[in-house]
This record gives sequence, C-alpha cells and structure tokens, in this order.
Amino acid sequence: MRTVLLLGAAVATYWWWRCRGPGRQITGAGASAAARARQLRTPLVRLATALGIRTQAEANAQKWERGAEGERRVFELLQDLVREGWVFLPDRSIPGKRTNIDLLAISPRGWVYVLDPKSLDASRRLSIRGGRLYRGRPGSQLQDITDWLGGVKRGAQAVETLLGVRPEALAVVDGPMRSGERLQFQGLRLVPAVDICDVLRAADRKKLRTNRAAQLADTAARVLPPYLGD
Repeated sequence: MRTVLLLGAAVATYWWWRCRGPGRQITGAGASAAARARQLRTPLVRLATALGIRTQAEANAQKWERGAEGERRVFELLQDLVREGWVFLPDRSIPGKRTNIDLLAISPRGWVYVLDPKSLDASRRLSIRGGRLYRGRPGSQLQDITDWLGGVKRGAQAVETLLGVRPEALAVVDGPMRSGERLQFQGLRLVPAVDICDVLRAADRKKLRTNRAAQLADTAARVLPPYLGD
C-alpha cells in the first residue's frame, strides 16, 4: 500500500511540474515571488511535503509565497489610485541586474515612486536603534534587518538613472506597522500598507504638477520590462 501511495504522489508532483511548474509564466503583482516559490518546490520537495517530511526548500517557498501574497494585497489597496489616474507597473526587471522592482508608481502629476511591499509577522514590531533597523517581539532578541531595504534602494537608483527623474522610495509594510505609524530610515520611508493610498496622495500634492506622466509611463514600461526571474 505504501508503494502505491508513493507512486501516486510521484505522478501528482510530475504532473504539477509539467503543467504548473517554473516554466509557466506568471504576470502581475507578486509574480516573481510566486515564481520563485514554485521553483523551490521541485517534484522531490513536493513529494517530501506530501509524505510529511519537512524540508528547508519548502520553508523557503512558503516565505516567498507570503511575500507574493503581501504584494498582491498592496496592489489591491492601490486600486483607488488606479481609478484616479495613477499608473502602476508591478514586477519590473532592471537591465543587467538579477533583481527586480516590486512596484513602480507614476502619478497623474508626473512623479515616480518605487514601492517595496513587505509582508511580515504582525507580532514582530519594527524599531530603529543605533542607525540599524530591527524587528522582534517585546522582551525577545531583536533581529537586524537593515539589509532588508537594499532592494528598494537599488531600485530607486536604477529608476533615477534610466528615467532621469529622482523617485521617492517607500517600503510598504503589511503586518507590524499600525495605521498612522511612520518610520524614516536612511532616506527611505516605511509606512503601513493600509495607509499607502493616503501617503502617496499626500506626497504627490507637495510636488509641482508636470505634463510628463504619459511619457514617463511609456518609457518606464519600455526600459523596465516585466521581470521573468532567474
């Protein structure tokens, strides 16, 4: 009986690999994170999971999956701005780099924002101490996550180089930050996901209106193509 179960699990994982595996392109918000999760779930990893065997690959896949879900939630929150004329380009690749920009926003007033959605455990609060960014539960050891913001910094630098405009970079935190809470860290703003529409509107109102929104959107779509992963 055990042999039959193993054979059935192997057939199921092989079917998934052929029909829904890494070769199948995903588009939209969270696409690259979801694709990475699928890449990690090889047939052997899926077979091990089906048999109740824990693997590091499955644990990593779950982390990538949570990230993809966070990006999709943020994108859903931004739909009000879409109706107001904002343009959002999710999962854009940076030419010559093995990385991506999670979400690029272009306002009707012609200004650019690089958004990096982060989905985190709500019980692990964020704090800044001694020029470093930490997260952790009250009374527990803090985890240094300063390097966590490296991607949004690199994305903002690439956008400035390629589009010739200086974008505003924001980490959009889904989980531990409460509505109304703000953190400023190394020139970046960390804001709760639930406030992102209000934050972007307020930031944009402080800038002079330009007539370059359509041009920027077209150029960005051309020079920052969809990210297809490694």
